[in-house]
Amino acid sequence: MLRATIHQAVAAILFLLVPAGAGLCAAEGEPETKPKAALAAWDTGKPSDKSLTPTGLAEKNGWTQVPATETLESFKGDAVLSNGRVTVVVRKHGAAAEVYSEGGDGAAERCQLLLLAANGDPAVRLDHVKLTENAKGAVTLDVSYQTAKKAEVAAKFRIKKGEIALETTPGAGAGRLRVESPGRFVALPDFFADDIVMDARKIAPPVIEVPSENFLLHLRGTGEAITMCVFENRQQDVKVTLSGEGDERTVTCSEIGFEGKKIWVAVLEGPHVWHTRELKADDTGKITPLDWQMPFAAQWRVDFTRTNGLNDSWEMLLQKEIGDGYVKPSWLGGGDQFLDANRKRWNTVLGDFSYPCWSDRERKGYLQPLKNKALQFTGPVIVYPINRVKETPLDAYTVVDVMRSTLGVGPCEHILDLEGQKAEYKGQATCACRDGLGAIYGKKQQKEKHDEVEKILADGLIFVKHIRGRITRYVEFGHKMHDYLEAQKKAHPELSDSLAELDKIVLEIDARVAARKAKIQTPEHVAQMNEDFRKNVLDYEGEDALERCKKYGAALVEIGDNQDELSAECRWVVKTLRQRAGLMLASDPKLAEVAGEIRAKTQEALRNPANHEGARH
Repeated sequence: MLRATIHQAVAAILFLLVPAGAGLCAAEGEPETKPKAALAAWDTGKPSDKSLTPTGLAEKNGWTQVPATETLESFKGDAVLSNGRVTVVVRKHGAAAEVYSEGGDGAAERCQLLLLAANGDPAVRLDHVKLTENAKGAVTLDVSYQTAKKAEVAAKFRIKKGEIALETTPGAGAGRLRVESPGRFVALPDFFADDIVMDARKIAPPVIEVPSENFLLHLRGTGEAITMCVFENRQQDVKVTLSGEGDERTVTCSEIGFEGKKIWVAVLEGPHVWHTRELKADDTGKITPLDWQMPFAAQWRVDFTRTNGLNDSWEMLLQKEIGDGYVKPSWLGGGDQFLDANRKRWNTVLGDFSYPCWSDRERKGYLQPLKNKALQFTGPVIVYPINRVKETPLDAYTVVDVMRSTLGVGPCEHILDLEGQKAEYKGQATCACRDGLGAIYGKKQQKEKHDEVEKILADGLIFVKHIRGRITRYVEFGHKMHDYLEAQKKAHPELSDSLAELDKIVLEIDARVAARKAKIQTPEHVAQMNEDFRKNVLDYEGEDALERCKKYGAALVEIGDNQDELSAECRWVVKTLRQRAGLMLASDPKLAEVAGEIRAKTQEALRNPANHEGARH
């Protein structure tokens, strides 16, 4: 068992160590990756008054390439860096750096990066730019801008060979980075619970704040690009600005604080690299083609909108290579799971259901919104690549790929919390105990299998204690969180309505425990049941031995089932609290400290779920 655990941990760490495009097996029959252009720096010779066009970037008329290893103290025209995947342009007549990605139709501008002073004043003019690194592995520009008040804001822009991210290191006066990448949706990936997806059409304020948790996705255009922001700083929440009305309303930009640390901006490029579909109430239970095809095999996250406005995150099933079943890709080191062609699945909250998102062998996507009183979907659905699978092409990037190539292995392990992601299973599930005992007593083998019966009794008790421990952990979390929110109400009476709403969610834990209290019993009660079984049933060979065994098994399963369902219900409450706190922050920045505390504490409570909690559907 210890050896298996160590093997899983090492495998997960090795997976993080391997950068995208290195040492990973492409699917059989995949075309070979085309060689990418080498790192290069150019001086355009003449400054441009406008953003450079795809044609201009491709033709490079009048441009001079800076010889490898040489640096420049100044540029006659605009400064351009490229590695064949991402291009950054710093124009003499521009206030922001322009970031382009290389697609099938050539370069396309995906975002602009504007430096802000600590007081929020933006750069308005370029003062100077230098090429300070021009090596085989990376090229770097040192830039210095001025605000309208002539204050300096400086930074280093760096791109590395083969990567899709631009690294920004703050210099003198730089307080924040504004990433201008307009689109309807902004998503905050969550590796422990459900993502937060911000829909501009549903947000009235012109400026909101969202939780600062290292990642932010700007979903660009109609599916052709994702601008991903990765940052080391988690001390300040991210500001998001919106504009427009109705169906034209968009997220225009995000502002991320440096706090003396780096920020990376990467572009996941390609047709259909993300997708959205609007679900209506009458779509419930119906198979709905997405009119979308995966551009490459990967673990694609599907964020449904629930009827209460929250998001529910699932992973899209992949069609098996042979047969009609499906593969549910592993999550951060866990094993792949397999579903039959009917996509039937079970968990303790939803019961039996048909898995709601999948793809066929042609990688076309389908939805079947759940028809379940516990969970229903309506509104926009968002699909994007969150992690790679063994068939993912070498040159394709997912969110986790970008994260590990920018932050590095150590921070990735901390953020992903690989140990905390592992589901725990201890003992033997009560239904398995019932079935095992029933098989023995049905064949009248109780005496010859005395030791096996004893082991089943012990394993059942271990299982009950384990699940009860999870429930106790959630209850303790709820009580501590309730006390925290009560204290915050006294300290911040102006936030009392919002805090009361959050507290109402917290109190659901006690309500759900109270509703099942009589049926879950206690581990001590199960221990006594076992003693009674040993006394009256264990070696008993009377005609009613099987009936006595069945009576014990039914009582044990009733306790186990109610414990399993209760632990899963408590988990759903904690997940709801986590997401609601993040969404409430968007409408009231004064909740920043409370929201940060809640999201930190909920992550701790969600660590190492029991298998029966249905942590990942």
